[in-house]
Amino acid sequence: MSSSAKVHWQVEGQGPDLVLVHGWGMNGAVWSACVSELAEHFTVHTVDLPGYGYSHQVGYDSLTELVDALLVEAPERAIWLGWSLGGLIATHIAHEYPARVSQLVTLASSPKFSQGEGWRGIKQDVLAAFMAQLSDNFTVTIERFMALQAMGSPSARQDIKLLKQAVLSRPMPCPNALMLGLQWLDKLDYRSELAVLTMPVHRWYGRLDGLVPVRVASLLDKQMGAHQSHIFTASSHAPFITETAEFIARFVS
Repeated sequence: MSSSAKVHWQVEGQGPDLVLVHGWGMNGAVWSACVSELAEHFTVHTVDLPGYGYSHQVGYDSLTELVDALLVEAPERAIWLGWSLGGLIATHIAHEYPARVSQLVTLASSPKFSQGEGWRGIKQDVLAAFMAQLSDNFTVTIERFMALQAMGSPSARQDIKLLKQAVLSRPMPCPNALMLGLQWLDKLDYRSELAVLTMPVHRWYGRLDGLVPVRVASLLDKQMGAHQSHIFTASSHAPFITETAEFIARFVS
């Protein structure tokens, strides 16, 4: 790990600033199918999170340290969209640095990813298995996670292919970043932080998602009535790949 390593950003387009934050095991290349169209309406900032892709040498030991590294070259104020684990990270930024976030969009994400206490989510034994597998072979673990993300999608094979292309197009993630990310998926609960946000919040889901059950949407709708929620009817965990046109239309309509 290099203390001088910088977070990798790509910026394209003109208009209001829009930050796209990828999920666990991925990198900024996952957005390649939609960036050029979004850039017709926004200044689109895609990032390789610290520890991932071209930012794989940026080290950290906590979510706070990850966010500190991320915000150094992030736009001063932007719409933040976080996909999956990226939604937790964007929610953290919206809560801790509200002046930096004009609107928050969480995509196929949850303020609490793990199942428990009447809450739908990823089963503890599934997360535990990923943690155990990670120390053996993290390439295989990421591939299994991609398959889990696409499960249920009518275009699952194509979705996995596109996710895999994105991961393989850039340096592999740092094992420490992967392990920390799994621990956050297992332990973090941002329901109270999400509830007190004052900027507009949009929560978008995939109807067929096996990682973030669509029932989470209705549970949070009851608790957080001011939020706008939307369900992509033909998508699993990656609506921006499965329903790219519909995803873009959510921004520009």
